[in-house]
Amino acid sequence: MTTKFGTSGVRGLVTSLLAGDAHAYASAFAAHLVATGQVASGGSVLIGWDLRESSPRIAEVCRVCVEDAGLSAVFCGEVPTPALALAALQRGRPAMMITGSHIPADRNGIKFYRADGEIGKVDEVAIHARAVSHPRVAAEAAATPDADWSNERSRVVAAYLERCANLLPPGALAGMTVGVYEHSSVARDILHDVLRGYGADTVALERSGHFTPVDTEAVSPETIGQLRAWAAGREFDAIVSTDGDGDRPLLADSRGEIVRGDVLGILSARMLGAATLVTPVTSNSGVERAGDWEVMRTRVGSPFVIAGMENAKLPVLGFEANGGVLVGRGFMVEDRPLAALETRDCIVPILATLAAAKRAGTTVADVVAALDLPVNASDRLQDIAPETSAELVDILQSGGEHCARFLAGFAPLASIDKTDGLRMSLADGCIVHLRPSGNAPELRCYIESPSAAQSDEMLRLCLQRVEQFKN
Repeated sequence: MTTKFGTSGVRGLVTSLLAGDAHAYASAFAAHLVATGQVASGGSVLIGWDLRESSPRIAEVCRVCVEDAGLSAVFCGEVPTPALALAALQRGRPAMMITGSHIPADRNGIKFYRADGEIGKVDEVAIHARAVSHPRVAAEAAATPDADWSNERSRVVAAYLERCANLLPPGALAGMTVGVYEHSSVARDILHDVLRGYGADTVALERSGHFTPVDTEAVSPETIGQLRAWAAGREFDAIVSTDGDGDRPLLADSRGEIVRGDVLGILSARMLGAATLVTPVTSNSGVERAGDWEVMRTRVGSPFVIAGMENAKLPVLGFEANGGVLVGRGFMVEDRPLAALETRDCIVPILATLAAAKRAGTTVADVVAALDLPVNASDRLQDIAPETSAELVDILQSGGEHCARFLAGFAPLASIDKTDGLRMSLADGCIVHLRPSGNAPELRCYIESPSAAQSDEMLRLCLQRVEQFKN
């Protein structure tokens, strides 16, 4: 099988998923649920999907697998991942979300949820061990769900909107104007509903009838240019969007400049009053001094963040540099307990950032500037084989001549962190971090320096040197 687990669920080519891989992993997940007693015979499994053309067909394959295992499949339709995860928690039911998040439309994936939240690494190992590609998928994969799932979708969305409506005081965003870059995000209508519910005016921007891959971490130059053009053409307080499945936010200020995901995480922690932050090593090094909280660093991926949140001092918040915020236990909002939702959610960071600007009577850009953080830049090199990325990391982490050549023109190497990929701290405080993807043929590069110009130039040079190594 070419489909495999990455940092969040399994992903692979649509052709591979529909040729047997989706059947293999969905069957393995259902068998794992039964074998571990997480669901009894006849119990139900929720299934939701994003707006990719292939997602409904993969959902149908998952339904067949669930029913073959003696369980009942409940189609929830086109819903954001955090909405499906919330419904699963509230009902005490496991779930599968069919989505490839931000990756191109020729790929897709499946995220798995136990009744108590996202699966962990132990579950991944067990599911992978049970996964065997099955040839009987062709006829099932050609079908799309014919059940009427509209009522279930309405229930799932209503519960999610209710949670979102209790995060801020009524009218908290009154007077703000927010552009919503809709593209093919499954959360596009929900963004309008939530923001308008708090009094903001929203403007729809570029709704797409076909799937558009939007990466909230390595934002394409075309998307950056479009955000700046929209901002220049109208007085927005911010422009917001999400990735394909609505678990990671994209937020740009009034100039169309993107606010990094780790900044959104810091502002979320301030809004909710976190005592502990759990975040990967890729997040800005200024997180530790941005508030009165403890910080735990992990590998990239929500399973690692969730594992770190388990025994942390409460209240605990997790977030990733790509913008996803995971609300842990112990939070109170307006003297009411806020139920934990330990999966990436786009709404909390969007609301936290807009509310911070509104309360301060200033702009989003001013709120971000007041944090006085080092400046990050990140991008990815695509179509690089995993073994090539691994070879480069192995060569560089040994230091010496090869590493010196790669860092030519930069400050000398001071230290190396191998928590996830290769994070090289330089003598002048700058950081160069190379991280091979866990589920795609690409290598991520993260830079941190005192200025945007320096970070952008270091990023350009590093990607150029990776490309030279690749060739």
